[in-house]
Amino acid sequence: MELADRPMSTGTQLRLAAFLSIFAVIALWEIVASRRPLLVSKKERWFNNLGIILIDSLVLRILLQAGAVGIAMKAAEAKWGLFNYLSLPETISVVLAVLILDMVIYLQHLMFHATPILWRLHMVHHADMDLDLTTGLRFHPIEIIISMLIKMTVIAALGPPVSAVVIFEILLNGTAMFNHGNIRLPSALNRFLRWVVVTPDMHRVHHSVTIRETNSNFGFNLPWWDRLFGTYRDQPVAGHETMKLGLSQFRNSRNLILGRLLLLPFTGEPGHYSLKHIGGNPEKLRKRQSRIRTSNRNDIPASGSNLPDGVKTEEE
Repeated sequence: MELADRPMSTGTQLRLAAFLSIFAVIALWEIVASRRPLLVSKKERWFNNLGIILIDSLVLRILLQAGAVGIAMKAAEAKWGLFNYLSLPETISVVLAVLILDMVIYLQHLMFHATPILWRLHMVHHADMDLDLTTGLRFHPIEIIISMLIKMTVIAALGPPVSAVVIFEILLNGTAMFNHGNIRLPSALNRFLRWVVVTPDMHRVHHSVTIRETNSNFGFNLPWWDRLFGTYRDQPVAGHETMKLGLSQFRNSRNLILGRLLLLPFTGEPGHYSLKHIGGNPEKLRKRQSRIRTSNRNDIPASGSNLPDGVKTEEE
């Protein structure tokens, strides 16, 4: 029986089972083979990050209950979208749909960096001073709503197989946890995998405080879009062990608790991280970043851990 013919709860059950399984595996992996020491305690970070994830889930349940799979089922029933007018084998349709949806997520990610008002929302994701599997799911509720609306619109226009959307949703959640995971991979395996999937080392570069590195490696599932569109960066200048993560204007974990994270887009300093600042006046960028560093000079994580020294955050 096709997924399109089953109740929507079947897709939900599959995604939930996959989510819990992947979460458990990566959480254990982070304990057994972590990549970096944490600046902020896991207890503190997980309370805030999981709190946002729970709020996001509730918001989507209330406002957009059908979600991506629901709109795919509606498109299949009503014969909406491009795929319903093409006579393609099921396997080819599924592969093409997953590829297109992944490229859309890449372009959407670029948009959230390029548009100042959207960047304010996306700061909630980037402000995390550590990186682990919960960071991959930590997004402001408004960003989650916008992201889902974009996805639903694309699905309605494409009319992809329902099975493709279920597969894509599982991949997106799974790879988001994987490539944000604080996990260590053997060097040879990492070099191979980054040709077919976004690895933790590849995506960690994107979470650097260094602007040029933040605006690179936008892919979530597949690394090909970054290579194709010229946004790929192989390694961080400071190295994975000592690079600073997060945003230079948010260096105090006391300001990154759950309630303040929800207000961050409206009260926080956006800095010069959005793509619109790349190619701007370098001297202006340096002065701006210098002011941010000075204002945060005495701010340290509540856990008392030391931040790595010598990592430049301004464009050069």
